[in-house]
Amino acid sequence: MSGWVDVAPGSEAAPRRSGGARGRALSIPFSREETTASGRRCGLQPPAWLTMALSMETESHIYRALRTASGAAAHLVALGFTIFVAVLARPGSSLFSWHPVLMSLAFSFLMTEALLVFSPESSLLHSLSRKGRARCHWVLQLLALLCALLGLGLVILHKEQLGKAHLATWHGRAGLLAVLWAGLQCSGGVGLLYPKLLPRWPLAKLKLYHATSGLVGYLLGSASLLFGMCSLWFTATVTSGVWYLAVLCPVITSLVIMNQVSNAYLYRKRIQP
Repeated sequence: MSGWVDVAPGSEAAPRRSGGARGRALSIPFSREETTASGRRCGLQPPAWLTMALSMETESHIYRALRTASGAAAHLVALGFTIFVAVLARPGSSLFSWHPVLMSLAFSFLMTEALLVFSPESSLLHSLSRKGRARCHWVLQLLALLCALLGLGLVILHKEQLGKAHLATWHGRAGLLAVLWAGLQCSGGVGLLYPKLLPRWPLAKLKLYHATSGLVGYLLGSASLLFGMCSLWFTATVTSGVWYLAVLCPVITSLVIMNQVSNAYLYRKRIQP
């Protein structure tokens, strides 16, 4: 006759069946909460590895929640800053008025959205495949480059009409460098869309180089925006605490993008043996 063998509470013996299954231990699943609670009731402390695992899992959940919140903030800040500049500049009121609008559209909104496409937590295109998101990323980057080129051309024409010198400020130099870098970055992206064009280069290295170069280009664009907010036009239009809030916008998006790229590529490559 088979039956259950009584085991004293707190003993180390596992529940066993008598009869034909004698000596065979039963696997009784317990949840993590039940295991910890029962150990405390019996006066036992959970093992150190279990406590560490629970702590790491909790920290991981908190970290993912923070990254999700920061990604959502980056979406809102990039869009809000672009709208704010457009309201200030009133595009169409003058030839120069298109320059800040196009540059903020390029380096604040389009380029930020192009990089957030690959965010595991805050991408707006989660339903697309990796290849589909890569194509959307390239299209957004190309649109950003076109807006930047048009904005650069208009400000050059505006300065020619006024007889002013070109590249006389840090804003102008950083802006030109950012536009040129964006052009090179878009050209390099073609090699990732069609890796057969570069058969001798490992795809993993191409992605790493492209991500690193893209981060540098994004920071250059953000720097040009920051220098632009120090220009006479912006400081005469925006004063008091609003100026400081505007300056925070490129800083916030840059920190989010830096965290995303470093976690996706740079940090992962560094910890590999």
